[in-house]
Amino acid sequence: MTAIDQALNGAMAEFAAKRPKTRALHDRATAVMPGGNTRTVLFTAPFPIRAEKAEGATITDVDGHSYLDLLGEYSAGIYGHSHPRILSAAGQALEMGLNLGAHHGKEIALAEVVTRRFNLDLVRFTNSGTEANMMALAAARCFTGRKKIMPMEGGYHGGTLYFSHGASPVNAPFDCVMGQFNDVDATRALIAQHADDLAAVILEPMLGGGGCIAATPEFLALLREETQKRGIVLIFDEVMTSRLHPGGLSAKMGVEPDLKTLGKYVGGGMSFGAFGGKRDIMDLFNSEHPNALPHAGTFNNNTLTMSVGTVAMTEIYTPEACVALNARGDALRNALNDLFMRYQVRMKAMGQGSMLTIHPMAGDINSPHDVEHADKRLKQLLFLDLVEQGVYIAERGFMALSLVVSDADCKRLVGAVEAFITKRRELLV
Repeated sequence: MTAIDQALNGAMAEFAAKRPKTRALHDRATAVMPGGNTRTVLFTAPFPIRAEKAEGATITDVDGHSYLDLLGEYSAGIYGHSHPRILSAAGQALEMGLNLGAHHGKEIALAEVVTRRFNLDLVRFTNSGTEANMMALAAARCFTGRKKIMPMEGGYHGGTLYFSHGASPVNAPFDCVMGQFNDVDATRALIAQHADDLAAVILEPMLGGGGCIAATPEFLALLREETQKRGIVLIFDEVMTSRLHPGGLSAKMGVEPDLKTLGKYVGGGMSFGAFGGKRDIMDLFNSEHPNALPHAGTFNNNTLTMSVGTVAMTEIYTPEACVALNARGDALRNALNDLFMRYQVRMKAMGQGSMLTIHPMAGDINSPHDVEHADKRLKQLLFLDLVEQGVYIAERGFMALSLVVSDADCKRLVGAVEAFITKRRELLV
């Protein structure tokens, strides 16, 4: 058994010994859900944390352990837990009625906010980022009359659009041409080769699930130039990255796609998604037209999300709050990288603004291929060691800061990571 395996087994044993109630709930869950789980990303070995309550930036599990929450619900929880203004807006919406089976003014107000903030001609709402991306791809295929789509190797666009190692077997049956993230020459050649059949190119301008690796300006410019020239719809999945700039990461990068998709934080952290962009594409869904494309969804305009989203995006995650949060994230990432340099360990923090991922490796990271050989056991060990210090991140090293995370909280994380390094340094050099 290697030293890493011994350290990981010890950390798992320590985790399990301190959480008998959590283990019991996991055993109970496995009787009714495969693996005791109904959301794959939340599973961690030896068994996942079971939360009992949460407030602000703190989560408490069923065994009474409290954690500084730096996961931020994978970017959806940008307001922290139980934000008082979110709670009051939700209460007012419930008094109005949750599902009315009719149009209402709240959906117009949120649509006005979203189109103005993210530079969209028209928008439609969904219940998740997955739905938003599926509908954007469907719109592109109908608009162009073509069938193929180009996602990126290492991309993730929802539960039916996994591309971390090529197309997943659970994906929707799109005919995919796999682009090479940040490889200008290879992707240009692929677009030219398949242009006559290619309806859309879809990507996150910074890979979220793929390790917080940002697209280069040159790569985004190449995609905009080639798609525009060849009549291909360019889709930016900004479900996560729209939080990185008041107008979304596309606005920061100065590249406007044809369609954008948005996710849950825009709806105040509720079940929410949106897709929108150029009028000529979005007008395919205009119900006043006899051959309009259908777009169903009982909860698309539910009053809870519409009301809370409007409050969240106008009163809480204002442009000023956005700038401040992302500055805090940049400072945290720089502090972590300074720490890794000082200790000369094989660790690197990637990302932009309030989203970052710690990778247990050294060297340049420009694409998902660059991180494929990072030791997963070291990621698990970092996760477990941070949990034991009362800090909660994703097992893959991902963090998304919420508005209630303070500078002191960031210093606490840096201190916890330094403790991990001093304890495990022989595994990291």
